[in-house]
Amino acid sequence: MTIETEIIHLTEKNFEEEIGRTGHPILVDFWAEWCGPCHRVAPILKELAAEYAGRARIGKVNVDENTALASRYGVQSIPTLILFKGGQVLEQAVGALPKRNLQKLIDTHISK
Repeated sequence: MTIETEIIHLTEKNFEEEIGRTGHPILVDFWAEWCGPCHRVAPILKELAAEYAGRARIGKVNVDENTALASRYGVQSIPTLILFKGGQVLEQAVGALPKRNLQKLIDTHISK
């Protein structure tokens, strides 16, 4: 098994497979290119992908290109960050949160 340190780009084609994987949780960022707050969160997510490699994964869904996924999870404001494990929603947060808040969100659901 390889350790994923990069952000996984999720689409309607690979979403189910990626969030359904057992093991580590995946924090999914629902974002859009035109969203200023989304761009502020992006570098934080890149840092988290490296810091949590082997313990949690980070994914991104472009809501303009994957409207069905955004609709399915009730995404009305972006960025919306949803933490999944084994295909199940664990927690959800909306807005450009500071890194420490995202770390707390992930830390609550990973095996130490």
